[in-house]
Amino acid sequence: MRLRHEAGLFAIGGMLGLVVDAATVQALVGWGDWNPYLARVLSFLLAATMTWAWNRRHTFAHRASGCSPAAEWLHWMALMGLGACVNYAVYAALLLSFEQLMRWPALAAAAGSAAAALVNFSTARGVLFRQPKTDL
Repeated sequence: MRLRHEAGLFAIGGMLGLVVDAATVQALVGWGDWNPYLARVLSFLLAATMTWAWNRRHTFAHRASGCSPAAEWLHWMALMGLGACVNYAVYAALLLSFEQLMRWPALAAAAGSAAAALVNFSTARGVLFRQPKTDL
């Protein structure tokens, strides 16, 4: 039951992160005339920071990382690196395969995010937030 609850909250955080990611990349490319590959780096960093904040507050509120918030954020970003590689590989492959997505990179960002979700949940739960919180 707890796993299902955590997965549901993680999915909500992921959807919120996707909104940040997709809106940022779309705005940078559409309004700022940024390169879609470079724009995705910034959009991912913003989205990953948002998901870290959500997940530490909601999904894994009953678990401890044993780190200060700054160290926890750095650990989160490092762990999300594997998911980011999956995410970016799918994103880039779609942009290279479907030229029309160059104008709508948010769609490719969504596909990349979906592919990486399982990797991200597994590493967040199994590595960073694996210990239950203890009351002092």
